[in-house]
Amino acid sequence: MRTRPERHPIRVLDEQVVNRIAAGEVVERPASAVKELIENSLDAGARRIEVEVEMGGRRLIRVRDDGIGMTREDALLALQRHATSKLHSDADLLRIQTMGFRGEALPSIAAVSRLELITRAFEEEIGTRIVAVGGDIKAVEEVGAPIGTTVTVRDLFFNVPARLKFLKTVPTELGHILETVTRYAFAFPDVAFRLVHERQELLFTPGNGDRLSAVASVWGRDVVRGMVAVDYERDSVHVYGLIAPPHHTRPTRQHQYFYVNLRPVRNKTLTAALDEAYRTLTPEKRYPACVLMVDLDPRQVDVNVHPAKIEVKFQREGEVFEAVVQAMLAHFDQIQRSHATMARLQPAALPDTGGVALHDGAARAYRAAGLIR
Repeated sequence: MRTRPERHPIRVLDEQVVNRIAAGEVVERPASAVKELIENSLDAGARRIEVEVEMGGRRLIRVRDDGIGMTREDALLALQRHATSKLHSDADLLRIQTMGFRGEALPSIAAVSRLELITRAFEEEIGTRIVAVGGDIKAVEEVGAPIGTTVTVRDLFFNVPARLKFLKTVPTELGHILETVTRYAFAFPDVAFRLVHERQELLFTPGNGDRLSAVASVWGRDVVRGMVAVDYERDSVHVYGLIAPPHHTRPTRQHQYFYVNLRPVRNKTLTAALDEAYRTLTPEKRYPACVLMVDLDPRQVDVNVHPAKIEVKFQREGEVFEAVVQAMLAHFDQIQRSHATMARLQPAALPDTGGVALHDGAARAYRAAGLIR
């Protein structure tokens, strides 16, 4: 028989507790913080983004960009919850075109770390440095700084021991960070990305605007060999990117990346459409590599499903499904011709990675995290 529970008065939670709870929705692990900071850099128009981490992001995460930067006033506002330059009204939620929009990223990260923000707006001669510990601002001062923004996150989850306890090993957390940076590097080939862990460069993309070069820089030429560009439009749904030939498959979906309006996403409709297109052409439990972008009217897709913004819902799923399937089918003849041609080419004819050496470190990080075999 159940005992009667003890009655406790209802209280309004302290603001710091509220912020830590909210931070848990946005920042689940070090890779979540990296994702949010990269999105801020992209929204700031950065052409170079450098990510530096230590201990798989537990001890240090630093994201440096050459974007437009922030004024002192904007930098202080950026550390307040729900302060954003990207939304002005409810109607804007129906046509989101930026990576971030809720104004939660920086305050959520600051609430569970020791954060330093150094920024300088392009129109100003001096920069601003802000230090926050557990969400409390401890220092604000003028500093010399280049145009752009550098956010340094130390001791992530130092004040949330329960969350810290559930972090995985350093290789696992590093693997998730590497995958996060990779996804954005493929979506924005005109931006140069660099990832460094414990002074070892794991990833570098040239930022030359060539998506195939970016993919080859990270995945290697063996994976991209034979991949062809897709470009197809149907019912105002634009499908483009890179797909592998049916005969070039892999044992997992690890090399299947999907994007909606350049946002990395997980979506069953897109996965099912790809499976349907390849269904009669690939062996069971074998999967083609792809970097597949879907662009459509922002009003036709809801990116406000989850705080992490990685899950989306389509207003017209059937149209998106059919557009992806038809895009694949329309290019299969081209894929077969490409395969025949590539078989005759020398390695030098494969995508130019801009003089960038392929990184064994990236492969080791993926394997250590169990993300590839």
